[in-house]
Order: sequence, then C-alpha cells, then structure tokens
Amino acid sequence: MKIEDMKRIAWLNDLCRTAMGVAGRVVQTQGICAMAPADQSAIREKVERFDAFTPDNDPHHERDFGSLEHAGERIFWKIDYYDRTMSEGSEDPSDPAQTTRVLTIMLASEY
Repeated sequence: MKIEDMKRIAWLNDLCRTAMGVAGRVVQTQGICAMAPADQSAIREKVERFDAFTPDNDPHHERDFGSLEHAGERIFWKIDYYDRTMSEGSEDPSDPAQTTRVLTIMLASEY
C-alpha cells in the first residue's frame, strides 16, 4: 500500500472516530449498551479523544484500533471497512466513495 493511501485511511479513520455517526456508523456491543448512559457517553468521548497510537497498537498506521480504561473496565474500539452495500469488505478503504466505515466499541471481555 502506498504511503499516501495509508495517510488518507488514517485521516478518514480519525474523522470516523471524532465525528461519530457522521463519517461512519457506530456500533456498541451489549456490554457497552448495558452500562449507564453517562458511562456510555464518557466512553464515546474517550474514543473521540484517543490519540495514544503506538507501533504496538497501530502497526499499519491506519489508526483503526484503540484500547482504553473506563471505571475499571478495559474498552476496545475498532474501525472496519465495508463496501457501500455492507455485504463485503471494501476494496479500497482510502476511497470514501466506495467505503462504509463501522466503528465498534466493546468491552475487552467481549472480544
């Protein structure tokens, strides 16, 4: 993959994460949905502000995964790339015209 494509994917993923529901779809697992609304909101805010990318958690420089703590729980978030019909993976995640991003927020224990 070209460096320009990787940078564009990272930028689009940052946009998906910081403009939840606008630049991509957001899914919360049952474990997150079972939490109090204030906790859910706080977790989404932590995901939006996440910037602790390292070679260990971002080896492909796409900014598509993160791990954080909230109220003693380990939380994971992950961005996946689908085609516009949501029936298979996107052929080119650097092209928003053919990619639907899905941000999933989950308890680490649900992974």
